[in-house]
Amino acid sequence: MEQTSGSSLPAAFFSTTTSSFAEFLRMQAPDLLPGNRQASTAAARELDTPHGTTIVAITFAGGVLIAADRRATSGNLIASRDMEKLLVADEYSAVGIAGAAGIGVELVRLYAVELAHYEKIEGVPLSLDGKTNKLATMVKGNLEMAMAGLAALPLFVGYDPEAEDPKRAGRIVSYDVAGGRYEERSGFHSIGSGSVFAKGALKKLYDPDADEEAAVRTAVEALYDAADDDSATGGPDLVRRIFPTAITITAEHGARELTTEQTAAVAEAVVNGRAERAAQGRS
Repeated sequence: MEQTSGSSLPAAFFSTTTSSFAEFLRMQAPDLLPGNRQASTAAARELDTPHGTTIVAITFAGGVLIAADRRATSGNLIASRDMEKLLVADEYSAVGIAGAAGIGVELVRLYAVELAHYEKIEGVPLSLDGKTNKLATMVKGNLEMAMAGLAALPLFVGYDPEAEDPKRAGRIVSYDVAGGRYEERSGFHSIGSGSVFAKGALKKLYDPDADEEAAVRTAVEALYDAADDDSATGGPDLVRRIFPTAITITAEHGARELTTEQTAAVAEAVVNGRAERAAQGRS
């Protein structure tokens, strides 16, 4: 590559021909994109790569949240007990990943850089719809690896500052491996191996008028139910002090990750509540 005078960086690094960092990589270093690794289908399927599970998202009055368990599995083994599956993408959005852990984590980190790069080049952040469409394009870019057995799916949550009703400004968007984008209008959603159990719990517990605290409790309850029936989903580990993670997004505070102390208090309350119910002869 041609270098600029007085700089060790190639001239392309000083070009503003595109506001997309992923497109810049595609032109200058395509091998660095998550979907451009060379791997045969057979080889990929033989790899017992760690997989992340389970993610839940819930809207509440004035915001939206995303929460996840901490377990990653490799076949029938626990590959990690404290995996971080959530990422704050920008001020008003966050993403959780399920599936092939390495590719998923790399994809959402690149996505966060993509949003920051766009804002620096254009001077304004992407709209919420623009963010979800950008993520869809990146998921589609990983289709070849997904077909080879290394699928990684994100779950997007965002707060729309331009929404007419601030109390209903939280949005949830899910994706398929081909980059299909689906807005979840029920107010909740879940992905990952424990999602069927988590969604069953959310159908009973979800309250669109709940405040942030109640919504976090509902998310942890759903993750507890998922862990109760899905071996790949990790429940609260009171011995190792490993608890679910959660990110809430509101107009007042933007996207912020709850502290370990906050999630621990909620998880312990859920466990104690279940213990009391069991003592009374209820599941």
